[in-house]
Amino acid sequence: METTSRVGAEDAPSAVTAEGVPATRRTVDGYLKAPFPWYGLDGAFTGPRWLMQVTASADGTVQHGSTGHGEEPVVRADAGAEKARFAVVVTVASSPVRRSGDGTGVLDATTVSSAAWLAGSGLLACTWPPQMDHTLRNEWLNQQTETAFELADDLGEAPWSTLSLPVDGLPVEFHYRESEFGWVLAGSAPDGVHIGAYGRGMSAYGLGFAVVGDIAAYDN
Repeated sequence: METTSRVGAEDAPSAVTAEGVPATRRTVDGYLKAPFPWYGLDGAFTGPRWLMQVTASADGTVQHGSTGHGEEPVVRADAGAEKARFAVVVTVASSPVRRSGDGTGVLDATTVSSAAWLAGSGLLACTWPPQMDHTLRNEWLNQQTETAFELADDLGEAPWSTLSLPVDGLPVEFHYRESEFGWVLAGSAPDGVHIGAYGRGMSAYGLGFAVVGDIAAYDN
């Protein structure tokens, strides 16, 4: 069993607003500070690309971030939200066990499970069961996010299966699962960073990943 590094509940991909804009959407500046390469869908994807968010530690070191592809998801309590076709790629820096930026504690190493949890949390953040009202959604989201963490902690068991997808043209084995809300996958790139992804309306089976040559191209 691989132990999940819970990067922090506050670091999980955040919800999108009713207008469809990620609540903590950033400019390209944060992405440019990362000491690792960003990943997105490869050139076979020709649709819209957009930035989401970057998360940094207390000392300002970028830990992970997300890039979006397709239609930006909209959270609203009706079936229309389910029609959005999108795939989000989460890039997680490979880090050993280390002291926190403020020197007050120790941070766990990041693993494929870290990417799986961030991807699972991200999918939930842009999901809203049509029958659920505002007063119940936070409770539902907390419960489901905890479930996503538990699932990410045991990638070798059901409901996870394996799926081979190209990363920079090389086949990489990913852990993959589906739910009523969409799909989630996680694996490691040949250069060592961890890749998570989630989506809905776009089949994961036909996707490929590649290093983003110009992250500014996503800032539109």
